[in-house]
Amino acid sequence: MYSESDIDDAIVAGELSAEAAWRFRRFVASRRATPAVEEEQVRLLSGFNDIFISIAIALSLAAVAGIGGAVSFMLAGALVAGASWLLAEHFTARRKAALPSVLLALAFVGGAAATCAGLVGQIEANLSPRGAALAGAGVALAAAAAAWTHWRRFAVPIAVAAGALASVAVALCLVLAVAPAAERAIQPLLLAAGLALFLLAMRWDLSDRERRTRRADVAFWLHLAAAPLIAHPIFRILGVFDADVGAGTAFVVVALYAMFAVLALAIDRRALLVSGLAYVLSALVALFRGAGAVELGWSFTALVIGSALLTLSAFWHPMRRAIVSRLGGWGERLPPVALAG
Repeated sequence: MYSESDIDDAIVAGELSAEAAWRFRRFVASRRATPAVEEEQVRLLSGFNDIFISIAIALSLAAVAGIGGAVSFMLAGALVAGASWLLAEHFTARRKAALPSVLLALAFVGGAAATCAGLVGQIEANLSPRGAALAGAGVALAAAAAAWTHWRRFAVPIAVAAGALASVAVALCLVLAVAPAAERAIQPLLLAAGLALFLLAMRWDLSDRERRTRRADVAFWLHLAAAPLIAHPIFRILGVFDADVGAGTAFVVVALYAMFAVLALAIDRRALLVSGLAYVLSALVALFRGAGAVELGWSFTALVIGSALLTLSAFWHPMRRAIVSRLGGWGERLPPVALAG
């Protein structure tokens, strides 16, 4: 047996042309009656060995962090970042291990941020609110720089999303440093940041409509980063987590989730549906309990949402085809809904 990552590695090694690989994937997809582009392939696991390696890496990095932490937080971060880079030279650059590469990229970025945070803590422990915001901007900037450096060396797609999130943190911290009162508008600011990340994700997505290259993986992680920044502020502003969620609020939440579903179908990305799931579950539970189904609120909610998601999964492709066909010229710029030729 072989995986998607094995096919990609064969292309990189020159043993298989990109066109031949695409034809093979189309053949497999046609047998499943599913367009290959709509499978939303993501390089995450190339085999159980990836899980085995990832467990070993996690234990090793935890040990390194613990040893460094006995001296200082800054040393712990520096050791984690250094160890992550050295391990990536083998497991990412040479072995092309998918899940370990994701773990090592995040550990390197996190280690760099922890190193900067530890340095700030050693220089000044008691910071004013403005000083804390500036320090946060510095830590986030270190994380963004680390993500960019890691991407340039190893080209792990999740590094772009990590760098984008760090850049959002830099911007938000600078806004709070300049105008501390902006903290009261943090939800709209987060929503604006999420929309900016979504547009960036779409830029990567539309540059590879057929999702043949690594750019599609970058877009996937960016969508995954943008989705909670879009969903959380919207539902927080609506008061989904308030104790007294009324029928009107619940209806609005469900309507918004339906809009998320339409958008997800149009762009063929499921991240928004996953990110908004907790909010619509909470709203429906409150609605059922308000209607008197106290003990069965979760059961009824799970039945409704589970059935809806299963329906989406089963009829994703015909539903997507129906939506994209109504978008005219815009639909032609989105990932194709059928096999060519």
